[in-house]
Amino acid sequence: MISAPERLFDPATISALLRLPPPTADPLDLHIGEITEGTKVNDAAVLVPMVARDGGVNLLFTQRTPHLTAHAGQISFPGGRVEATDAGREDTALRETEEEIGLARRHVRVLGTLPVYPLPSGFRITPVVGWIEAPFETQPDPFEVADIFEIPLAHFLHPTRYQRHEYDFNGRHRHYLAIPYEGRYIWGATAGMLMVLARVLAARGA
Repeated sequence: MISAPERLFDPATISALLRLPPPTADPLDLHIGEITEGTKVNDAAVLVPMVARDGGVNLLFTQRTPHLTAHAGQISFPGGRVEATDAGREDTALRETEEEIGLARRHVRVLGTLPVYPLPSGFRITPVVGWIEAPFETQPDPFEVADIFEIPLAHFLHPTRYQRHEYDFNGRHRHYLAIPYEGRYIWGATAGMLMVLARVLAARGA
């Protein structure tokens, strides 16, 4: 999927790749969903935090608390619903990140966005890619966030790491991706967005 070494990725390169036309693969292959007909549409944004470390680039994730009514315990990027006062999708992602994990927006350099990711539940998620340099501090919201952790970007650049699954729900056949990592299990929309990101970064080796 990625032919260029991960160490070649830097903010300028990633920003340029995000400005290229998005991957042309079949949406099913990328596991991009579609909003169920008749479902109310809600716009949302997440931050895809790329953390520069001495050993390379990591991606930062959150694990949701187990008591939440929606997506309890799941691994996700920080983010949430667009508010009327937000200046745009980038503002939504940065605001939600600050609220959820206490990462001040001054530490985030926005590099661009990935294609909008629709979900059957009605959410249209804009993934905003941000570059973060150490040092920075995080403080999780104890109601929403059980854990904050990082995984090397390189883990997500190999197609063999992505598992494809199928299931039936409410009379419809659905597909989803999953990516295990050292006892953690990333699946659903987050895994789908990671595959899209990997396809975008693959252009580095073109």
